[in-house]
Amino acid sequence: MKVVLYGATGKSGKVILKELVDRGHTVVAVARNPQNVDKLANVSVVQDDLTNVAKTAQILKDANADAVVSALGPPLDNTDALLPISANLVEAIKQNNGPRLIVVGGAGGLFVAPGVTLRDSGYLPEAWLPIVDTHINLYNSLKNGTGITWTYFAPAGFFEPGERTGKFRLDTDNLVADAQGTSRISFEDYAIALVNELEAPKHLNQRFTIGY
Repeated sequence: MKVVLYGATGKSGKVILKELVDRGHTVVAVARNPQNVDKLANVSVVQDDLTNVAKTAQILKDANADAVVSALGPPLDNTDALLPISANLVEAIKQNNGPRLIVVGGAGGLFVAPGVTLRDSGYLPEAWLPIVDTHINLYNSLKNGTGITWTYFAPAGFFEPGERTGKFRLDTDNLVADAQGTSRISFEDYAIALVNELEAPKHLNQRFTIGY
């Protein structure tokens, strides 16, 4: 596939980039600072900060993209900056009559009990709530209708570097946790599941999640 990856220099973005390349896909890696993109085969690098819809739409057109992956991470002192640039990306996709969008999301809006989200459970540290709320708002903006085909892929509660095991569990709206109540996934296994979803779509216009 031809995949445009936004956030290619981020923590999860770097791992997703490698997984895409290792599985034979051609990637246009987009970043604010393109010099920081890992040098890999079948990867071309483009600069974009998603402030100009026309520029973004042209990038997608030039790439002849089958799919777009957004692994964007906002600045911690202004997490809501993610919302307008994500809206610009959606608009650019719409202007290209597709392609499909997969968003690297957050776990805060997942359910930990009937009617109770992780965000509302009281488990999360206060410092995490701004980014949690931003991602909940981003998911809701997709769910409420964008005119494009999208998937919101929420990681587990702990989303961190680790091993590529290929062993994990998926769910849609419920946090995936182990017998001890720990919800965790490595960047490497998350990337496997994300590329699996690209290659064999099972969650069009919906959220899904992952954990051990």
